[in-house]
Amino acid sequence: MNEKNSLGLNLCFKDHNNPIKLFEEWFNKAKKTEINDPNAFAVGTVNKKGFPTVRMVLLKDFDKNGFVFYTNLKSDKSKAIKNSSKISMCFHWKSLQRQIRVIGIASKVSKKEADDYYKSRAYGSRIGAWASQQSSILKKRDDLYKSIKEFKKKFPNPKKIPRPEYWSGWRIKPKEIEFWLDGQNRIHERLKYIKKTKSWKKVLLSP
Repeated sequence: MNEKNSLGLNLCFKDHNNPIKLFEEWFNKAKKTEINDPNAFAVGTVNKKGFPTVRMVLLKDFDKNGFVFYTNLKSDKSKAIKNSSKISMCFHWKSLQRQIRVIGIASKVSKKEADDYYKSRAYGSRIGAWASQQSSILKKRDDLYKSIKEFKKKFPNPKKIPRPEYWSGWRIKPKEIEFWLDGQNRIHERLKYIKKTKSWKKVLLSP
C-alpha cells in the first residue's frame, strides 16, 4: 500500500504549504526519468480574435516569482500575451504519470535576465534569434538559411553577439497550480494550490 500524506494523497504530493517547493521536487524527479526535454511545457494564450492557441516551449528558470521561458517578442505567442497577459501552462511527464497545470499572469523579464540567458545559449541559437522572423510567413526554406549565413558573417565572434531587442523572456506568475497523479481506473489524485494575498490555499479536486 502506498504511503499517504496528511490529505490522503500519495506521498509524492508531500505536505508543502508552498507549491513551488513541490514543483521543484517533481521537476527534479522528472529530470531523472524523462528521456527528452523534461522542461518542456504547453503554454496557452488567447489572440485578438479570441481563439485559444497552445504550443510547446521550454522552461528556463523558476522561483517564487514564477516560471520563465524565452522567445521572439514578435512571435504569435508574444503578440497574444501582449493582448492578454492571462496565460496557462501545463507540464506532462509520461514517465511519472504526473501533470502540473498553472494559471497565471505573464510579464517580461528584466533586460539583465534576458541578456544573461542569451549569453548562455549556443552560438547557433544566438544567430538563429537574429536570423529567424519567428511566426512570419517564409516563402522558401532557403531564405532562412541565407539569413543565418548572413548573420554568421555579421557576428563571426561567438563572444560578441548582442541580444536582439525583440528577443526576450516571459515570466508567468502563478495564481493557481494544480498537481495531478494518474490513478487506477482513472481515479486520479489532484491537488490545487490557490494564491491568496500572502499564502496559498490547498484544495482537493475530484478526478
